[in-house]
Amino acid sequence: MAGLTLAAAGWSNNIIVYLINEFNIKSIDAAQIANIVNGCMALSPILGAILADSYLGSFKVITVSSLVSIVGILALTLTSILDLMRPTPCKHGPSPCEGPSKAQTGILYISMALSTMGVAGTRFTLATMGADQFTNPKHQRVFLNWHFFTMYAAMLVSMVGIVYIQDNVSWGLGYGLSGAANLIGLVAFVMGSRYYLLLKPQGSPFTGLARVLVAAFRKRKALLSPKTEDYCQEPQPGETKLINTTNSFKFLNHAALVTEGDMNPDGSIKKPWNLCTLQQVEDLKTLIRISPIWSTGILLHTTLAIQMSLVVLQALAMDRHLGPQFQISAGTMMVFVTISTAISLALIDRFLLTFHKITHTSPTLLKRIGTGHVLTISSMALSALVESKRLAAARTHKLTGNSIVPMSVFWIVPQLLVVGVGEAFMFPGQVMFYYQEFPKSIKSTAAAMVAVIIGIAFYLGTAMVDLIRKTTGWLPDGINDGRMDNVYWVLTIVGLVNFVYFLVCSWMYKYQNDENKKLNSPNP
Repeated sequence: MAGLTLAAAGWSNNIIVYLINEFNIKSIDAAQIANIVNGCMALSPILGAILADSYLGSFKVITVSSLVSIVGILALTLTSILDLMRPTPCKHGPSPCEGPSKAQTGILYISMALSTMGVAGTRFTLATMGADQFTNPKHQRVFLNWHFFTMYAAMLVSMVGIVYIQDNVSWGLGYGLSGAANLIGLVAFVMGSRYYLLLKPQGSPFTGLARVLVAAFRKRKALLSPKTEDYCQEPQPGETKLINTTNSFKFLNHAALVTEGDMNPDGSIKKPWNLCTLQQVEDLKTLIRISPIWSTGILLHTTLAIQMSLVVLQALAMDRHLGPQFQISAGTMMVFVTISTAISLALIDRFLLTFHKITHTSPTLLKRIGTGHVLTISSMALSALVESKRLAAARTHKLTGNSIVPMSVFWIVPQLLVVGVGEAFMFPGQVMFYYQEFPKSIKSTAAAMVAVIIGIAFYLGTAMVDLIRKTTGWLPDGINDGRMDNVYWVLTIVGLVNFVYFLVCSWMYKYQNDENKKLNSPNP
């Protein structure tokens, strides 16, 4: 786990700086490419999880994706070592920098694509396979705690150690260490194969949900029955427990309505795409009810995606010295978010435990997520204020382009700390909310649903930045000549509007999980 995470974080954390310094790509374009890469890294594990659960099994998916990742990181390492695989370095003077050729760009994109594909089998699938080795839920929780601790520890090592090597020693050595960590992690994983408990693929639960839509459409003209016995029930050991139909999204009830020719003589379903169980119908309805809450996370993470890429550009144009000799890498600034998140998680858990002992209740998960919304919006406003000060300093000293402004990069730290605290409220809250509220058949995809949000957010963030660049002059290639502070104010407004939407969705939502209803009030 540590080696595979170190490898993924090692090549991706500093990719913006690599594109700008080594491939002469303009700063905003580099940030856009990084957003697309991060979006793919967020979405690809979902594909890996589906393949593992439905067809190949976890061991094969992890092994193959790790091999693909090694090939991608090796290719990326070659682009940093071989002169013919990257453009000529920029020279100081009036002549413009030479950009990469089509062949160089193609090799760069292929190497990043292969490296990204390698994340598909190592982010969610590895955690799931590890938890599958235990039958006791308590032991599973202990494993997952150590799993995520190891993941964050590896990310910290990457952000501090490998990024420093890339910036101050050699890009080739930095990427080479990432590839070596990947190889060591893969070898250690394969060597333990004879001790693993390997579960057979069970098929995708989403197929059953898709069948509901198809069956409901095919039977759209059939008259619904008021009798529960006229609908297909989930077979249970012993006596079948009848599930009543619900009136919400009533059209979907057609999928479970038993008509002539739907059942075999033994009572099994004859054509799965013509008839579904009532449980499958209710599972789909539950997802539909949750979808408005889920959608509020897209714009929330979109603002964060844009902020994280712009922070690196800000850091490159600020004084990053810590003492007379040591200089902080721009990509290392994200370590403040990770540290803030880790500390906040411990403090929040302690606070919630004390709160529960005093009041015998716990804040609802939606309140926890809402707190994350508020903190994220606050971080955008802080970013706007800091950028306004940075631009004022640039104008005072008559600095243009991406010249370094005599202003310490540590001015950025407060907004990153607020982002980390917001993530500590928001990310676990989202995962726990989806895990508690999702149907049993797809509870394992709860964390993946957050990844879908993050992936979509990176792509949407790329589109928003393109729109801002085409309609305003706020994001030129030289950020000292633009108005990045206005971009942050726009993100603040977007966050506020989205927060109002979240409040409306939360107020209308009713918890599905009985245990959650007992612990919390029905509204946030």
